[in-house]
Amino acid sequence: MKVSRAYQSELESEEGKGVSSEQIEQLHRRFKQLSGGQPTIRKENFNNIPDLELNPIRSKIIHAFFDNRNLRKAPNGLADEINFEDFLIIMSYFRPIEPNMDEEQLERCRKEKLRFLFHMYDSDSDGRITLEEYRNVVEELLSGNPHIGKESARSIADGAMMEAASICVGQMQPDQVYEGITFDDFLKMWQGIDIETKMHVRFLNMDAIALCH
Repeated sequence: MKVSRAYQSELESEEGKGVSSEQIEQLHRRFKQLSGGQPTIRKENFNNIPDLELNPIRSKIIHAFFDNRNLRKAPNGLADEINFEDFLIIMSYFRPIEPNMDEEQLERCRKEKLRFLFHMYDSDSDGRITLEEYRNVVEELLSGNPHIGKESARSIADGAMMEAASICVGQMQPDQVYEGITFDDFLKMWQGIDIETKMHVRFLNMDAIALCH
């Protein structure tokens, strides 16, 4: 298995969040299926996942797997390929909530999930989701709906951005421009929403069991 002994030990022994050897083996089997038995996964390896093929934001999901920010390698840019340890890091964002997690662990796990989503919106890695970036995501999400055209999708995005500004900034002055959603803003917008059970990996046909660090 292409994972270091030190990394496997960390996964298995961290208090309250241990991951067994059997679970790591399960993820490794799925990794090998995706990679075709190769030591790394490339973007084209995701082309044969039926559930992902039907997802309207398929390109953004695949992009997120190779985003250096999610891989904790760099503040921007994309990796050409990912190895098994990289795969475990990505899977950590989808880890389900466990009964023995304390409040601090729950909050850390929630923030990591939201950071992963934030990076999907923030396509230029500048730390803000601009109106144009938000429009792009909404247009992709609604692209399969024949009753909603591009202009309607843009109107929906514009309205959502105005709502975000009201939540994050409050009453704006007539000449004030909302430059975009920061990660702190993003946390405010998702406050009270059950992100813990909404992020899943059905398209991978497995339980997400890697760690939130």
